[in-house]
Amino acid sequence: MFIAAATDGVSVAPSWDRAAGAETRRLGEVPAAHVGDALARMTVMDGGIRLLTEPAVLLGNALTVDVRSGDNLAVHRALDEARPGDVLVVNGHGDTTRALIGDLIGEIMVNTGVTGAVVEGAVRDVQALSGMGLAVYARAITPAGPFKDGPGTVGAPVAVGGMVVAPGDVLVGDADGVVVVPRHRVAEVAAAVDGIAEKEDALRGRILAARQDRAAVAR
Repeated sequence: MFIAAATDGVSVAPSWDRAAGAETRRLGEVPAAHVGDALARMTVMDGGIRLLTEPAVLLGNALTVDVRSGDNLAVHRALDEARPGDVLVVNGHGDTTRALIGDLIGEIMVNTGVTGAVVEGAVRDVQALSGMGLAVYARAITPAGPFKDGPGTVGAPVAVGGMVVAPGDVLVGDADGVVVVPRHRVAEVAAAVDGIAEKEDALRGRILAARQDRAAVAR
């Protein structure tokens, strides 16, 4: 960690599996809505979890963190466990009075290859986070910083955006929001998204054709 703080109260899972980048790549090439559709729209985070930075594409494996409201010590500790391609997924218990992620944590995220964050709580320094190329979703923005006392948990399932996210699950996000893909279903969902796109394109074609027909009649 880059801060001097005792982490005795932060428990860290010994290890967890992550989906390989090649398996997840296709999920980052399609709208998050298509990914959600492939999962029967059952793993889409609620609309209160909003994109707050300019980068609008999020893809990666969940690095899960559970913190006490307003305290981000466990977030700092979690970044010691990060691998390139991870996404911080932080259960801040919906507290919006103190930011759990800001520009300094953002710099550490860049160092470790973490691509973004999804926070059940608040963040700050969103312009700086945007400039770092990080896609950050949260419930709120506040300039108030956090405490760093703990306790917390790293690498256990967390509740964020009305969804349960397990470590190593895949997060897919765009300007519409965030979808959770259970790690064991990544291949299934990647195979299904093309069919969803084809159905939408066919329907869109019929809609546009009908518009053109009406325009011709009006002339």
